[in-house]
Amino acid sequence: MAIEVKVPVLPESVSDATIASWHKKAGDAVKRDENLLDLETDKVVLEVPSPVDGVLKEIKFAEGATVTSQQVIAVIEEGAVAAAPTPAAPATPAAEAPKAAAPVKAAATAAVSADIPPGARFTATTSGVNPADVAGTGRRGMVTKEDIVNYASGKTAGVSGGARPEERVPMTRMRTRIAERLMQSKNSIAMLTSFNEVNLAKVMQMRKELGEQFEKANGIKLGFMSFFAKAAANALQKYPVINASVDGSDIIYHGYADISIAVSTDKGLVTPVLRNVERMGFADIEQGIATYAKKARDGKLGLDDLQGGTFTITNGGTFGSLMSTPIVNPPQSAILGMHTIKERAIVENGQVIAAPMMYIALSYDHRIIDGKEAVLFLVDIKNQLENPHRMLLGM
Repeated sequence: MAIEVKVPVLPESVSDATIASWHKKAGDAVKRDENLLDLETDKVVLEVPSPVDGVLKEIKFAEGATVTSQQVIAVIEEGAVAAAPTPAAPATPAAEAPKAAAPVKAAATAAVSADIPPGARFTATTSGVNPADVAGTGRRGMVTKEDIVNYASGKTAGVSGGARPEERVPMTRMRTRIAERLMQSKNSIAMLTSFNEVNLAKVMQMRKELGEQFEKANGIKLGFMSFFAKAAANALQKYPVINASVDGSDIIYHGYADISIAVSTDKGLVTPVLRNVERMGFADIEQGIATYAKKARDGKLGLDDLQGGTFTITNGGTFGSLMSTPIVNPPQSAILGMHTIKERAIVENGQVIAAPMMYIALSYDHRIIDGKEAVLFLVDIKNQLENPHRMLLGM
């Protein structure tokens, strides 16, 4: 029985998707729930599993094709068995050279490293490329799928050596969408940034004193992000316009704090949403962040994970950033930027001491948020972080 494989139902905000890669080819045996292909949308990469056991009879769209919701992309013959490979003919003297080259490809395939993204690993395996021979162009020198493809096709980009290699490569859908959103923010928002600095000595002391007990009780480490997320959620309740959004000539005030947490991936920056942070405890926040981080690394984030959000927190400090002006993510009206912690000399009680200091930044839409509100919001976060017990009391 022929079973149609269709594009999953896409949300209204996502009009179509691009076939990033097929993991099976026509004639291959497939098992129920086995991933057949990856679909790339503007926000995430979706896996399309096989609905039944059988044989992939037909592929209707090649890699790179654009497809829409519920469109038929393949046909599976349910219950069929893949044809056995045709026995190889006895080797002739003329075929000895290709035969001798086969172990080289097998050895290269066996050498595929597990430290590269799944898409790159699959491409390296199928094309017989050893990632160790490829110069990575990804983050921190990681070998990407494009590097493997370029190496296999003999192109210069992604290939070790060469004096002045270069290549024109189309943006991925996610990178294109990021570019569009950033330009939308720049062109539609009257953005302004205010700064402050925070002494994190008490937060660090609390983590030192209670971190081990916290981990034993909750099964997860106590990080910095939960302090900032909780402080932001408390401050958003006091200054609701920071949590609002503009819709035409109206201002929409949100009575909840759905905080987008910026997560960097090999494909680009994504912002999964922690919902109702004002009701969450520190353990819930840490667990939510850890879950999203793992899903982002594994490419398992769903569209629902990224929808909505009333406020964003981004942490450039993980990469060593001392100060920056984060860009607001429309239709949100503000974003909080964290930065690296540096020991600096400060005056406290008339004495010069060394303290772990962090610059924090709030970029905001000046159309609806006045400078006074933005500054008071930052001061409130500063006061909470410098007196962590205030957060436990919701102050």
